[in-house]
Amino acid sequence: MMEEKMKKPHHFNRAGQSSRYSLVSLVGLIFFLFLASACNSEPGDSSTPSGRWIGTWTTAQQLVEPRNMPPEPGLTNNTLRQIVHVSIGGDSLRVRFSNEFSTRPVTIKTAHIAVSAGGGAIVPETDQVLTFNGEKEVTMEPGTAVRSDPFGFALEPLGNVAITIYFSDTSPDVTGHPGSRTTSYLLAGNAVSDVEFTGASQTDHWYVIDAIDVVSEESPGAVAVLGNSITDGRGSGTNKQNRWPDELARRLQKNPETRQVAVLNQGIGGNCVLRDCLGPAAVSRFERDVLNAIGVRWLIVLEGINDIGQTRNAEAAAQVADNLIAAYQKMIERAHSAGIRVYGGTLMPVGGSFYDAPFREKARNRVNKWIRNSGQFDAVIDFDEALRDPDNPRQLLPAADTGDHLHPNETGHQLMAETVDLRLFE
Repeated sequence: MMEEKMKKPHHFNRAGQSSRYSLVSLVGLIFFLFLASACNSEPGDSSTPSGRWIGTWTTAQQLVEPRNMPPEPGLTNNTLRQIVHVSIGGDSLRVRFSNEFSTRPVTIKTAHIAVSAGGGAIVPETDQVLTFNGEKEVTMEPGTAVRSDPFGFALEPLGNVAITIYFSDTSPDVTGHPGSRTTSYLLAGNAVSDVEFTGASQTDHWYVIDAIDVVSEESPGAVAVLGNSITDGRGSGTNKQNRWPDELARRLQKNPETRQVAVLNQGIGGNCVLRDCLGPAAVSRFERDVLNAIGVRWLIVLEGINDIGQTRNAEAAAQVADNLIAAYQKMIERAHSAGIRVYGGTLMPVGGSFYDAPFREKARNRVNKWIRNSGQFDAVIDFDEALRDPDNPRQLLPAADTGDHLHPNETGHQLMAETVDLRLFE
């Protein structure tokens, strides 16, 4: 992607918005081989002959914790249907699956994609079989991921699609994303073509699925959002697809100048920037989840409160604040080198929560002061100002609070999306 000249940072609060035939055959063969090879290329390859690949949906991968493992009957020799909510649409797709954190191979016997009809059901006439280098079956070795071959599919912007996988052998430890806020459905045996998925076991987690890319000639790119449980959607509604990045995608779609901008949610609940808490630390996953994500042109960083909130004393909190600032600077440097503009999100209030302590509040304010005033970010998105209670700035607005005084509720997620100035993506 072309590197864009970095502009002076701006501070935004809530804002609006024969031989000839042989040559032809050869060209056709080259095109086919290029398209086939692109399907399983790893992130960073974002070009196609007729457009370029842009991520329309993704979720940050981690090793699934024991309490979040698939329910009975398990994945091995069974069928899993998972629903995802995309941002931009397209008519040529590919799907990525991951076994990056598992210790044993995972074999996909066959995988399908279809438009979701709600619940575990699909619209049958949209059902599409995926292939991998022309084969229906693929095995992912531990520490690897695969992409499907490109295929035609009428993907609507902001639509819900169902990805259905019939597994053979799987790993006892699973790569996935526990904080789906979306119900997945599991049936015994091969039910990959089942329309209704009646009687399926249900669980609100994702497993193995990683990303959907679309070919676009119009999209300028995607905005990746690097964050923790707030970005992951804690406090939003299950199956409502109203996490603040979802709400941002809706706002971008409504604005003619930004309707081709994709949104990639790279939040992990319980995640830290500096060390492994839940999921890999943001500094260690930055390359995979930001630099190697497909088509990223912008980055929003909203993460660090878990690092501060888990400090034990004033000295540790002060050191973590300094280390967060250094980590942000490194992220900005690496992103700028890749032609990505970086926007800093201020850390929201935690007063009254289990993270509340004077020394942690001091560290939060120090980090926020640097985000606002250092000039290192290309722009600042002041979530703290937008969601704090004006009568008690150390706490969230009561109307935006889930009640734990840390996570925004559905109203809070909407307010967060409205805080982002859409001119940042024009």
